[in-house]
Amino acid sequence: MTQSHEISADDTRLRHLLDRAEISDVQLRYATGTDSRDWELFRSCFTDEVEVDFSDGFGQPVMRLAADDWVRGTAPRMESFKATQHMITNQVVTFDDDDHATCVAYVRAGHHLPNDTGGGEQTVYGYYTNRFERTERGWRIAKLKLTALWMTGNFGIFQTALT
Repeated sequence: MTQSHEISADDTRLRHLLDRAEISDVQLRYATGTDSRDWELFRSCFTDEVEVDFSDGFGQPVMRLAADDWVRGTAPRMESFKATQHMITNQVVTFDDDDHATCVAYVRAGHHLPNDTGGGEQTVYGYYTNRFERTERGWRIAKLKLTALWMTGNFGIFQTALT
C-alpha cells in the first residue's frame, strides 16, 4: 500500500503524461504566437531569461537575454513577412528530473514575402532542441535551439527580414 507521502509509479506516469502535454502545448503556442503575430502568446512560452541558439544555418551567435528583449527583437523580423507558417511535429520529450526536460521536435517553417528580386517563398526544414523548466506559471522554454537541416526557396527574403 502506498503511503500518502509517497508517489506511486502510476502517479509518476500520470504526471509525466500531463507534463508532456503541457510542454507540447508550449511548443505549439510558440508556433501559433509567431504566425499570428500574437507576441503576448509568444512571450508566454519562455522563462524570464532565455538562451537562443540560431547559429546553425543562420550564423547568429548564441545569445542569453531577457525573454522580453527576445520577443521585441523577433516581432519586427517576423512581421516583415507577408505570412509565415511554423509546423512543429514529432515531439519527443525526455525528463532530467521533475522540473527540467528537453523536447526535440521537427519544424518546417515557411516564410512568404512577394518581392521583385526572385521567389517569394523560403522554407527552413530542421528541428528544435528546446530545454524546458517548470516555473510557477508552468513549463517554459529556457533554451531555444534551432538546427536547420536544409532550406529551400529564396533565402534573400529571410536576409531582408533579419536586417
